[in-house]
Amino acid sequence: MSQRDVIDLPQRHALYDAHGYSPAVRAGELLFVSGQVGSRDDGSPEPEFEPQVRRAFANLGNVLAAAGLGFDDVVDVSTFHTDPTTQFDTIMKVKGEVFGAAPYPTWTAIGVTWLAGFDFEIKVVARLRS
Repeated sequence: MSQRDVIDLPQRHALYDAHGYSPAVRAGELLFVSGQVGSRDDGSPEPEFEPQVRRAFANLGNVLAAAGLGFDDVVDVSTFHTDPTTQFDTIMKVKGEVFGAAPYPTWTAIGVTWLAGFDFEIKVVARLRS
């Protein structure tokens, strides 16, 4: 098996070690970023929904920055929501602040029943800069 080209963070939240996954892995010209939640450094969730979404995007931004990338490099987004009907407006507000104007990355929103104590998760694929 070949060695994974892992992007790591100097300050990792506790979930990476607790659940055994890497923040991101480079593969060819792409960066695959693990799902990011609104986790504080100790792994606990932000208790209110909008701050949890904002922290998930901030955690994502930290992983992208560790790879020398930003949100403009994201080509594909998957988000996971525990209650899409009531959460959608908040998610669209924060997503709009982060991704700004078109052209937008692709996006798939998925309703789920469980996110290990969280209510929102975002996973992306980004294009590496040459």
